[in-house]
Amino acid sequence: MYQINFNSPIHIYFIGIGGISMSGLAEILLSEGFRISGSDRTPSPLTHTLEEQGAVVHYGQQAENITADIDLIVYTSAIRPDNPELSTAGRLNIPTLTRAQLLGQMMKNYQVPIAISGTHGKTTTTSMISGILLEHKADPTLSIGGIYKPIGGNIRVGSSEYFVTEACEYTNSFLSFFPKIGIILNIEEDHLDFFKDIHDIRSSFHRFAELLPADGTLIISGDIDRFEEITEGLSCRIITYGSSAGCDYHPAGITYDASGCPSFHLMRRSGKEDVFSLRVPGEHNVYNAVAAIALADLLDIPVETTAAALRSYGGTDRRFEHKGEVNGITVIDDYAHHPTEIAATLTAARELPHKTTWCVFQPHTYTRTKTFLADFAKSLSLADEIVLADIYAAREKDTLGISSQTLQAEIEKLGHRCYYFPSFSEIESFLLENCTKGDLLITMGAGDIVKVGDHLLQK
Repeated sequence: MYQINFNSPIHIYFIGIGGISMSGLAEILLSEGFRISGSDRTPSPLTHTLEEQGAVVHYGQQAENITADIDLIVYTSAIRPDNPELSTAGRLNIPTLTRAQLLGQMMKNYQVPIAISGTHGKTTTTSMISGILLEHKADPTLSIGGIYKPIGGNIRVGSSEYFVTEACEYTNSFLSFFPKIGIILNIEEDHLDFFKDIHDIRSSFHRFAELLPADGTLIISGDIDRFEEITEGLSCRIITYGSSAGCDYHPAGITYDASGCPSFHLMRRSGKEDVFSLRVPGEHNVYNAVAAIALADLLDIPVETTAAALRSYGGTDRRFEHKGEVNGITVIDDYAHHPTEIAATLTAARELPHKTTWCVFQPHTYTRTKTFLADFAKSLSLADEIVLADIYAAREKDTLGISSQTLQAEIEKLGHRCYYFPSFSEIESFLLENCTKGDLLITMGAGDIVKVGDHLLQK
């Protein structure tokens, strides 16, 4: 594998430079004196930011973009071998690294690289941890999978020993990492277009945990089914958190304010107890916060600093994000695209004052929709009214005979009314006609369903 010498900056070309993670890595390397160029399909705020910082961005992926002065090509798992730029790199014998391999090499440059993994909650927990380190004036380098307003984006370049990043299991990406501290929030079935089954997924997370050195630490949820199998044979320190008093950390006495935001007592195995309050709703965020608190304790951050950071944490873009109001209807947007995430979001919504909850859901990938069809129907039925958009294909093609109308039929089998419209404009017209003052409207999914709420708020 090609090894980067960070003391000798080179010219690196990113195929898909506008992605949330790729753009962040490019921005860090720009700050380190590397020459950066790349390509993406269309301009975006992320590519504009890179261009302002000196990167050269091509729009459209074409063979002629790859020139002999490029020292290294970086690409994501979404790039196919026949991609014209990747193919040209091979013909010119230009070395290549995957995004995950590059990120792993970058982690080696920091004394305390921290990787947050799990099927759900990575972006929120990473942002909470980021806020705690910033409140502590620790000057961390941050790579977050969403837009975090306090840093004005998804990346922050610091000068301390701390490097914080999300660690995604898809295509085993996180197995290219070199963390000193790892967090595993949860392990569930997902990405079954890559993994064979839940056993394959659990094996991947176990291998991730094995990456931690003997002087490192794994923070893991004790609510994970048979979590001891994940920690078996590890030489590092293990800290558990979860709903059980048998964990090193667990919350108790959870209450909610008028906005659905929780407060809780944090119970430690040591006997020390503290009270924390959050500005983001939902019980699932209590457990994200507990994981962040366990890390803060490990880093000897004063509890007052941690509590202040969590009190001020207002979320990240597309994570139960309050977008505004139209005609007295509150519009929320959320990235949830897995049944467990949907259930957590809709359960959190119940704590907010409202009349009727409308969930406008855009399924993400045909594989996921088919695999979890019954679970999607059950989770979405927690909403009062359900509206479906067409499936967002992402990296897939429609070869499975599945559609949003299939999901609609599954929901209706449960005795729950469900609407389907093939276009966003039809969805928007329907919502304007049927939502009333005091209703809560949640656009939900990992695709571009956010546009529905944005368009409504412009009317």
